[in-house]
Amino acid sequence: MSQVTGPQSLSQIMADIDLGPAGGIQMMFAKLQMAQSQICKNQANDYMKQIQDIQAEQKACADLIATARDLQNKGKNGEGVGIKSISGTTTAGKDCYPMPQKLVDFMDERKLSYPNSDKDYILGKDEWDYTLKSLTNYQEQIGSKTQTLMVYLQDFIGQHNSFLQGANTAISNANQVLTNIARGQ
Repeated sequence: MSQVTGPQSLSQIMADIDLGPAGGIQMMFAKLQMAQSQICKNQANDYMKQIQDIQAEQKACADLIATARDLQNKGKNGEGVGIKSISGTTTAGKDCYPMPQKLVDFMDERKLSYPNSDKDYILGKDEWDYTLKSLTNYQEQIGSKTQTLMVYLQDFIGQHNSFLQGANTAISNANQVLTNIARGQ
């Protein structure tokens, strides 16, 4: 069972649930089931937020992979000759093209490797291949994390539904007992 801390602790959730004046064991059980359901819902919401953040990261990575492939092709076609890199170096190699600042920043912030031993940020075909491999490996890594979080999310949604169903059953049973008492049965 997951620990929930802060403003959504079990005791605080229990205090917020009002099932009326009934103090029977079935109503107390229903209240506990509803509290557990809320905890699972909160955890599921946290996982959904993480998944959304990762999906945004995946999109940014996919966009940069497309950019890198485009620049590699431009380099192959000789379109990089004469273009200045972010270091101020002018591209001279026929199959080279400079890296854009956005790509350098993305890779540096995530500590992804790319060949730049000469510090000119100009990449040839093989260097672009290496850079693309680094980006695609990162994309696969975050894709794997998304899959793991989706499994956890499904688990918490299932638990939420189960606890909620248990609470509804307990409330229904308690109401049936009260109805039977009122009828004198």
